[in-house]
Amino acid sequence: MNSINILNLLEQHGVMPTAQRLEIANILLSQPQHLSADQIIEKLRAQDSSVSKATVYNTLNLFGERGIVREIMVDPVRKYYDSTTHDHHHFYNVDTGELQDIPMGAVELANLPTLPEGTVGDGIDVVIRVKNRE
Repeated sequence: MNSINILNLLEQHGVMPTAQRLEIANILLSQPQHLSADQIIEKLRAQDSSVSKATVYNTLNLFGERGIVREIMVDPVRKYYDSTTHDHHHFYNVDTGELQDIPMGAVELANLPTLPEGTVGDGIDVVIRVKNRE
């Protein structure tokens, strides 16, 4: 996605395109990928950016709330931000920290339980954890 498309995407989702938000969006949305906040911060530092860590986290939370990125929790302390927002599932390599898309249609879900009373479904996220062979 180029800078003009990213600018339009932010505006379509009601996000004011500040310079810092555009820097973060250009890193995360330039291609389909899964990045943690720390990886985004590393890429910003490599570009001599002065965007603060707090701004990165606040921006990623905003992007997630507005549907610009998809938040993927792979364990209780690690979250990735996925530039592909349609429903899909993932492999997570616990040894390398790599998150990889599972091809559409490769996971079939059947016999799902009845939802608790007073609730509606909000999506299903399947994360299959793998590790390297020794």
